[in-house]
Amino acid sequence: MRIRPVVTLLMLVVALTLWGCPKRPDVVQAPPAPAGPAAAAPAPAPPPTPAPEVQVAPPAAPAPPVVVVQETVKVTEVTLADIFFDFDKSNIKDDQKPAFQTTLAALQADPKLKLLIEGHCDERGTAEYNLALGERRAKAVKDALSATGIAAERVSIISYGKERPFVLGHDESAWKMNRRAHMVVQKM
Repeated sequence: MRIRPVVTLLMLVVALTLWGCPKRPDVVQAPPAPAGPAAAAPAPAPPPTPAPEVQVAPPAAPAPPVVVVQETVKVTEVTLADIFFDFDKSNIKDDQKPAFQTTLAALQADPKLKLLIEGHCDERGTAEYNLALGERRAKAVKDALSATGIAAERVSIISYGKERPFVLGHDESAWKMNRRAHMVVQKM
């Protein structure tokens, strides 16, 4: 007999819950549009309403001039080219000197410019070997910049080895694009 009060209580809770839930509003459908020739005729336009009378106020005194002060900020866009390397090499080739000169000119033009040189390799070789080769490539560029008078503290290096390829592929056309030193502007 103890089950009956529990069932009654449970039914009461369910009934109160359902009774307390909000009801959905009734959806009222619009009457269907008239069919036939009457439907094609446009409704007559409402008669024009007269424009309200507008009173013109006398001219006000001219407003004082507004002075805008702007701070001039020099923004320089720096575009640096990657330096590409031969297979298993870390010396800067003669055909990569123009890319090196672009980086050098940017650093000489702006003494606040700081640079991160990322060393990259192609997918051949072990991860450890390619990390070391990428570091040698980045260091070769940093050393060449230091030899021209760029302060060593303005240039930092990191090696990604073969972990961040620029071009995906398993042939020489992809590999030659991945053997590089990539320049990243750190601070201006």
